[in-house]
Amino acid sequence: MNLLNIYTVSFFGHRDFSEHLRLELTLENMLKDILTQHEYVVFLVGRNGEFDQFVSSTIRKVKRDFCRSNSELVCVLPYETSEFKNNVESFLKYYDRVEISSPANSTHFKAAISKRNIEMVSRSNLLISYVNKKAGGAYNAVRFAQKNNIPFINLAENNI
Repeated sequence: MNLLNIYTVSFFGHRDFSEHLRLELTLENMLKDILTQHEYVVFLVGRNGEFDQFVSSTIRKVKRDFCRSNSELVCVLPYETSEFKNNVESFLKYYDRVEISSPANSTHFKAAISKRNIEMVSRSNLLISYVNKKAGGAYNAVRFAQKNNIPFINLAENNI
């Protein structure tokens, strides 16, 4: 069996995000570089705000236009949300795979997103973020990456 070298990238950003136009080309170029430099890439995304949606659609675009055979877009949910339960087919058409985070799923729902974020960062070789304030889940994910020597790139113009 041929085992691929898997490179994992996770994405975190603030729920409110309005930098789509400014950052689309930058993110596309980053994704193309990552796909070119690595044998197989797993992109881990959440579904908790505008940044997550921006990243997911940009990854889909790059996979469609540039290279789709050496990567996978994975939506990592903290628990089985009602949105997912009511739209399983749509999720499975949009993402290559949907995962329910085991550590997050077994905790209180108020702590589930933080647990899911820690799991995603722990699995990653690289974290790409949009963090411009020192608060929230995205900020905490970046701090966790820093503490664990996981490389990260912050796309926010005013880096924290």
